[in-house]
Amino acid sequence: MKAVVCTEYGSPEVMQLKEVEKPTPKENEVLIRIHATTVTSGDLHIRKADPFPVRFFYGFTRPRKNTILGCELAGEIEAVGKNVTRFKAGDQVFAGAGMKIGANAQYMCLSEAGAIAIKPVNITYEEAAAVPFGATASLIFLRDKGNIQSGQKVLIYGASGALGTTAVQLAKYFGAEVTGLCSTANLDLVKSLGADEVIDYTQEDFTKNGQTYDIIFDTVGKSPFSGCLSSLKQNGIYLRAVHLDLFLILRGLWTSITSSKKVIGGVAIERKEDLIFLKELIEAGKMKSVVDRCYPLEQAVEAHRYVEQGHKKGNVVLTVEHHNTVEHYNKT
Repeated sequence: MKAVVCTEYGSPEVMQLKEVEKPTPKENEVLIRIHATTVTSGDLHIRKADPFPVRFFYGFTRPRKNTILGCELAGEIEAVGKNVTRFKAGDQVFAGAGMKIGANAQYMCLSEAGAIAIKPVNITYEEAAAVPFGATASLIFLRDKGNIQSGQKVLIYGASGALGTTAVQLAKYFGAEVTGLCSTANLDLVKSLGADEVIDYTQEDFTKNGQTYDIIFDTVGKSPFSGCLSSLKQNGIYLRAVHLDLFLILRGLWTSITSSKKVIGGVAIERKEDLIFLKELIEAGKMKSVVDRCYPLEQAVEAHRYVEQGHKKGNVVLTVEHHNTVEHYNKT
């Protein structure tokens, strides 16, 4: 099978499209024939080994155990292990690979107990592949870590990205009054997702407009720490999805201990229950997946270059073709 292999840390050019061995599912695993996968900020962090702790998980000098990037996918189950009961061959699914990564390929095996669910019937494979990373993270941060409540005022920092576009919609679903922060080019997009107010950060400093919020959710890791704290109400919560700076982590802990305001970071682990919840929202028309661009798997380097610019709207998807593979011809 074809896969995008990353054997060195560095620029997008370290990735290569290679023929690798097609996996075989274990007793509790499913083999997924991937039709769409994505390039996320998480993939960039791993590829660049930035921050440094990435090396503790994937290899100090170069990626070793996990050399295929990609943390989310959508496709069709081709085969199942003998102990699998949740799925059968032919099921259309979407899934999060988590820290295992490996989704930038034609096939992948995942445990049936993992973050896999039947794909929403009303969206494409490309749209479905863009859900597990950003939408589950936004859901976990807003609902579980932030305990979002109806009537609260919520600011989404980075409202036009993979996390931001879903965070705006989820915050509205939970009944919040939502303000989205983004650049001029993305104002209309964020408004279309349901934001009650949209602030153009190139024209206005939200920390100086006198508004305060119950929750500020930084989806991109670039918000001003002090400014966000001053823009929180008493007992407000500052959520940081990208919380990688040790100094800011310690500062956040100190703030949480010494004041009524809370700073919460951490990680969001994808779960099948969350994917099922998001599937139901999508099928009910209460949330949509935002896809900026699609690239073929063969152009993963170009997709990484684009994501690295930091201006994507929603998600960047890699489409995966199978019509030239031996497996396809053997089945037709």
